[in-house]
Amino acid sequence: MPFIKAKVNVPVTFQQEREIKSLLGRAIESVPGKSEKYLMIIFEGNCRIWLRGNDTESAAYIEVSIYGNESNYGYNGLTIGITEAFSKVLGIQPGNIYVKYDDIQIWSVNGITIA
Repeated sequence: MPFIKAKVNVPVTFQQEREIKSLLGRAIESVPGKSEKYLMIIFEGNCRIWLRGNDTESAAYIEVSIYGNESNYGYNGLTIGITEAFSKVLGIQPGNIYVKYDDIQIWSVNGITIA
């Protein structure tokens, strides 16, 4: 299951969350075998983010966790989709959007561990 946690230092409305969710749902398809059907997303708006020594620019820090993709296939396309989503919907400049990837080797859901 892919998981995306987004922290931004701007307010995010429910409608904006829904729009970003849809865009991320399409972007996750850049990774072979992944789709919105299994995507989990957490949004955290109004976070304190210091970038380049100040907190006056809008910014985003996004963590992406993906199971079963040790070769990182599709990450470039996913990064482009993530950047476009947050730039388009929240007006955050692409240079202020940072994406961190975690390759998950073991994942548990529904009381079952998948390794």
